[in-house]
Formats: sequence, structure tokens, C-alpha cells
Amino acid sequence: MNTGSCNGCDIEILAALTPRLDAERFGVRLVGSPRHADILVCTGPVTRKMKSALIQTYAQMPHPKFVMVIGSCGASGGVFKGSYATMDGVDKVIPVDVYVPGCPPKPEAVILGVAKILEKLDRMVKPSFSNKELVSVTSTSS
Repeated sequence: MNTGSCNGCDIEILAALTPRLDAERFGVRLVGSPRHADILVCTGPVTRKMKSALIQTYAQMPHPKFVMVIGSCGASGGVFKGSYATMDGVDKVIPVDVYVPGCPPKPEAVILGVAKILEKLDRMVKPSFSNKELVSVTSTSS
């Protein structure tokens, strides 16, 4: 979601999806609706006009949902920080899980951000058992 950027970060996101870097190997694909998305990728500072659209888009996503901010403008406001028209970073509006710094960041950094979210998802999904919690189950057939 472009929340007010110059499109430099958007171009780098699309470059990460090309066959040269092959982000699809991690299961990344673009979807047309936030209702089908697991990760909301935001670029740019949040303008006052985009604030409500960003909140609505975030609310439409199913759980578990993650937010990845691409670029310096989305992280802190960048060159637009303190402007009357912006809310500065995305984290001022919705919770953010991963930041990918740069102006614009390289496509490799975007893929690294996706990998960090996948690690976070693995930690959430995989239960951590201690030795006391492990139970062996045997089945006997008669």
C-alpha cells in the first residue's frame, strides 16, 4: 500500500518479484484484496488523507496479519517528517512488525524483510515444548 511515497520503494518491491530474485520461492505473491493477504507492505509516510484508508485496509486483513514497512519515509517520515500533510511513520497509525530501511532499499533487503516475517510466523505457529510436556503415544491393534 502506497501511503504517500514517491514510488521508488514500489519499484524495488516489484524488482524483488522478478524471476532474477524469485521471491516466490518464499511463497510471496501479490493479491488484489487485503482479505486474502497475510502481509501488508507499506511504503511512504502516511498522509492525512491516507490514514483512514490504511486503518481500513489493516482491519480487513485476516489474522495472523503482519505489517512490513519499506523505506525511510514509511519508517520515520523521511524527508517529509514534520510536514503538515503527513503523520510521519506508519507505526503512528498501525502496528509494524518489520522495517526495511533505505531510500529506496534494494530488492534483496525487501526479500530479507519477508524472511524475517516468515521467521516470526514460525515462532508463532510452532509450539515450544519442554521435555516434561512431551508425551509418547503408542497404539496397539488387537
